[in-house]
Amino acid sequence: MSTPLTMPKLGLTMNTGVISRWNKKEGDAVAKGEILMVVATDKLTFDVESPVEGTLLKILVPEGKDVPVGELLAYLGQAGETVPGSAATEAAGTVPAQAPAAASAEKPSSRGTVLPAGLRATPLARKTAREEGIDLSAVTGSGPEGRIVRKDVEAFAAAPESRKVKASPTAAKAAADLGVDVSSIAADGRVMKVDVLKAASPAAARDVRLPLSPMRKVIAERMSLSRATIPSVAYDMDVDFTALGEFRSKVKAEGAKRGVKISYNHILMKICAAAVKDVPLANSSFDGDAILLHGNVNIGLAVAVDGGLLVPNVKAVQEKSLLEIAEETERLVDQARSGKLALEDMQGGTFTITNLGMFGTRSFTPIVNPPEACILGVNAITEKPVAVEGTVVIRPMSVLSLVADHRILDGAEAARFLARVRELAENPWLLLL
Repeated sequence: MSTPLTMPKLGLTMNTGVISRWNKKEGDAVAKGEILMVVATDKLTFDVESPVEGTLLKILVPEGKDVPVGELLAYLGQAGETVPGSAATEAAGTVPAQAPAAASAEKPSSRGTVLPAGLRATPLARKTAREEGIDLSAVTGSGPEGRIVRKDVEAFAAAPESRKVKASPTAAKAAADLGVDVSSIAADGRVMKVDVLKAASPAAARDVRLPLSPMRKVIAERMSLSRATIPSVAYDMDVDFTALGEFRSKVKAEGAKRGVKISYNHILMKICAAAVKDVPLANSSFDGDAILLHGNVNIGLAVAVDGGLLVPNVKAVQEKSLLEIAEETERLVDQARSGKLALEDMQGGTFTITNLGMFGTRSFTPIVNPPEACILGVNAITEKPVAVEGTVVIRPMSVLSLVADHRILDGAEAARFLARVRELAENPWLLLL
C-alpha cells in the first residue's frame, strides 16, 4: 500500500511551506531516512527525510509552490504500485478527497529529522558522526551538491587536528560548485562562503554564477514585497549616548556577575518596548481595512549568518527584565548562527532592530520587515563636538534611523516615537518609572 507524504508542520505557528527542492525524481528509489525534499518556511529551510523505504511513485506539488500544512505532496511505495485515485487526480488536477485523512495519520513520521539550513548528509554519515561524536557542520561534503557521505566523516575523524578544516554548509556547497579545496583556504576560524569566493575568484579569473539558496530566495521575495507594498519613510535623529554608556557600564558589570552579557542592543530593545506605550502604532500591522495593534512587543534582532540574514524575535519584551532580554537574545543569536533556530523563534515579530554600528555606519535606511510597521537602524557611536548650554563639548553620539510604514504612522507619529526613544536613551533612569 502506498504511503502519502504531506507538508509537515515544522513549528507550532507554521501554516504553509514551500518545496524549494525535490532531491528525487518520480521513479527513483528512496531509502528510509534519506533526505527526500527541502522545505522552506519564513527564512528557514529544513531537510525532510523519507518516512519509508521504497520508490517515489508520484510528485503532486512542484518546486516553488507554497502549500498549506497537511496538503498531499507525493506518494511513496513499491515500484509499479498504483497510486490511489491517480487516474482521477491526473484528469482533474486535484488531490483525492481521502488524502487529508491519510496525511494526518502519516504526519508525525513525515516530518523526519530537521537539520540546520543548508546542511545535507546521508543517513549513514549522520550515524557515523553520532558514533564518533563529530559535529557535521565541521565536515566538508564530497557528495552531490556538497552532501556529506560516510567517507567524509571517517576522513575527518582520522585527520590530525592541524588538518581539520571547519567549513559552513554554505561554504562547503560553494566550494563543491566552484571546485575549491577548502583545506587550502587560510581562514581565521571556520571557513565561510566569502572565504571560498575569495579563493575562487583570482584563480578562475571569470564570472561566477551562484544559485540562490532557499534562504536568499525568501529574503529576496520578502524585501521585494516590502518595497512594492509598503510606502515607507525614513527618519534620522542624533542621540547623545553619554548617559546610556554610563548606564550600560553599570548594568554590564552586574550582568557579568550573573553570567549574562548586556549590550546596547538589549538596552535598546527595552527602550523601544517602553516607547511603544506612548506610540502604540509603532507596534502594529496594516491589516486590509484596519490597523492591528499588537498586545505584545515581540522585538526581532537582525542576525547576519552565512548565506543570509535571520531575524529571531524575543516575545513580550515589555514584560521582561533587562537580564531576561539579554539571556533570551543571546540564546537566539547563538542558535541562528549554528542553524538550530526553531520556526517559532522566527515568527510573530512586531518590531525589528538592526545594528550596523560595528561596521562604522553613520546612517542607513533599513527595509521594513512585513507585516511590521517599523524597523530601527542603529549606527556607530562616535565622539563629536556638540553644543551643550552654550559650550562646545565632546560627546559620544550616534544616529538612530527609523523606517516606518506611512500607511500606519504619519510623520508626526513616527517622529514622536523616535523622539521618545532618544529621550529614554539619554535618560535611561526613566525606564524605572
